[in-house]
Amino acid sequence: MLIDFFYTLRAAKLPVSVKEFLGLLQALAAGVVGPKSEDAWSLDDFYYLARCALVKDEKHFDKFDRAFAAYFKGVEMLADFTKEIPADWLRKMLEKELSPEEKAAIEAMGWDELMETLKKRLEEQKERHQGGSKWIGTGGTSPFGHGGYNPAGVRIGGPGKNRSAVKVWEQRAYRDYDDSQELGTRNIKVALRRLRKFAREGNELELDLQGTIRSTAANAGWLDIKMVPERHNNVKVLLLMDVGGTMDDHIQRVEELFSAVKSEFKHLEFYYFHNCVYDFMWKNNRRRFAEKFPTWDIIRKYNKDYKLIFVGDATMSPYEILQPGGSVEYMNEEPGAEWITRLTHAFPQHAWINPEPQGVWQYRQSIAIIEQLMGGRMYPLSLKGLEDAMRLLSK
Repeated sequence: MLIDFFYTLRAAKLPVSVKEFLGLLQALAAGVVGPKSEDAWSLDDFYYLARCALVKDEKHFDKFDRAFAAYFKGVEMLADFTKEIPADWLRKMLEKELSPEEKAAIEAMGWDELMETLKKRLEEQKERHQGGSKWIGTGGTSPFGHGGYNPAGVRIGGPGKNRSAVKVWEQRAYRDYDDSQELGTRNIKVALRRLRKFAREGNELELDLQGTIRSTAANAGWLDIKMVPERHNNVKVLLLMDVGGTMDDHIQRVEELFSAVKSEFKHLEFYYFHNCVYDFMWKNNRRRFAEKFPTWDIIRKYNKDYKLIFVGDATMSPYEILQPGGSVEYMNEEPGAEWITRLTHAFPQHAWINPEPQGVWQYRQSIAIIEQLMGGRMYPLSLKGLEDAMRLLSK
């Protein structure tokens, strides 16, 4: 079984060696994880052991997670099934089917009412609930919980479903985009080259062929070698990338773009944000709360000659853009719209690259709001979209 697991990891382009795989097998044989007395070991035990043994750089964690999930899909526990499992707590109620008329009948609360109602529910609720339209639970149409349907609620635990939550009450782990992702096509690089502007900088390390010919001819045939500095792309790029949540659907394409940008532009600075830009950003997703970079500092640090490029699907609740405290993760003092406006004023040459298909933009209220804040400078993550964006930024 584990031989196929090894090949699955290699197929996902993870740099896993045979030596590392043998180390994993030795750890299993030594009982690093495994049944202890009457306790059964879970798939989580094997996951952490395998990741520790096989992955040597945390930038590959996301690739490993996707390959691991694909291989062990449907396997929940390598366990002793003679033990009683509290299925009513481990499994959510079967998804409740609602007709379009029923969904349309559910009215979204206003922001203030939603937060006040949640506070009351937390004070009053004493037990777990499934289904229903009032309490914090799973399924149903309550605006609090997960696994059900409500056009604008607070998701508490569990996976996202309809992607309409205005706040998410959970600790989520995002992963850095992999800048070593192999490009499936050179078209992205070709499109980005429209933004290049070369200048000769640094030490004289490159032969000036035309200058050498002219100088040699002027010296009656005596060889006179001329050297010039190497040509470098001196365009400066500030790349701000949305990560996590709905952006998980676009990881591969964004990684391809990220790889291309890093190879094409020598002067590149990048930061991450989630859904909308607020008062801080980060460079490492595993330390995003420990290593914050205030947005004001970023604005002051880089000159206005930097080309500002946002990469994000702009898919979120409008509250996250327009409302103080609208962030799904914390209570931001100022709305995201204020920070987008400040950034676009600080960096006049700016654009937004959206990986969502352009055909769905008209159905997303948040995309329309972001596009308006960007002055219409939103482009799809396609060959033509990138070419149009680079052409705009090169003016």
